[in-house]
Amino acid sequence: MANGLHQTMHQTLRHGGGLLGPGDLSQHLDIVRLRDGGSMTLRFVESDDAAALQDYFRGLSVASRYNRFLAAVGELPPGELEKTLHSGGNFFSILATLKSGGVDTIIGEARYAFDPVTAHFEFGLSIDDHLQGRGIGTVLLSNLQCRAVALGASTIFGDTLRSNEAMQALARKAGYSFAAMPSDWRLVRFEKSLDPTAETPCAGWRAHGREMAAAN
Repeated sequence: MANGLHQTMHQTLRHGGGLLGPGDLSQHLDIVRLRDGGSMTLRFVESDDAAALQDYFRGLSVASRYNRFLAAVGELPPGELEKTLHSGGNFFSILATLKSGGVDTIIGEARYAFDPVTAHFEFGLSIDDHLQGRGIGTVLLSNLQCRAVALGASTIFGDTLRSNEAMQALARKAGYSFAAMPSDWRLVRFEKSLDPTAETPCAGWRAHGREMAAAN
């Protein structure tokens, strides 16, 4: 399961007069419960995650990498790796990890961008092929929606290949609507309206969203 983050937003969110950087983001993480009773940690990517992140992408199936990057690649391209390692401004990258033998292992990732002008929140994600079907994608998508509402988004969306049935099934189950992409016949857009005033299940992100809105 994977889908690409197809568009990069350009508006900048600021915190305390400067770009949100690693020092601001490292304090924010979520520990979420999976349906099998296990716990998954969602945290922002840090600069020293480069090797582990590339190992994760190399471990994905050819089809999953194609779905994620909308192209045939063996690993995260250098330019994309650089962007992924430096969350901040309006563009963020997160990792989903499980603890195995006392070591955190990457089992999924997501990248998202928020445009405060349009109140649109765009995302792309992938899940380890060997762990699909365990509800990890559902939990990750729910967390992304939480982050979107906390930031004040009125619309959350993503673009995926028409052939990516797993991502489309996940989005359909979560109540997304679908539309063709005239600019690229290979893609379909899934989109959902959000209520920015609704209470979110992760209070920390509600507080973080207020901080960002106040600083912007």
